[in-house]
Amino acid sequence: MISKIISFVLASMFLLFAVVQINDLDPLLWIAIYINMAVLCAWSAFRTPNPYWLLLSGIGYLLYASFLFPGAIEWFKSPDRSLLFDDLAKMQYPYIEETREFLGLVISILVLSWIGFRFKRKN
Repeated sequence: MISKIISFVLASMFLLFAVVQINDLDPLLWIAIYINMAVLCAWSAFRTPNPYWLLLSGIGYLLYASFLFPGAIEWFKSPDRSLLFDDLAKMQYPYIEETREFLGLVISILVLSWIGFRFKRKN
């Protein structure tokens, strides 16, 4: 029962993430990523999601995250890490947007791992 509630909370969170992406520079990609996550979370509340869909999503997100990882490292090395939360900083420093996207993918990968672990443990 608790995992169903968590799944619905996560699905709602990813739907909210998708709505916020409307004003992003590349909204279609991120809306697709977050809608995919919302569907997988909602699906996992009722039954085992398709393992190939989980795996393909995870691989795709890992590949994209590896592409954005250098930007996240650059942010980590920067003297002012609070710029991550500054709306104007993304225009001054490209690595800010890359880091935000990287963290979104990390959250998605962690949730996919949780879903996969839950159903792997059941079987």
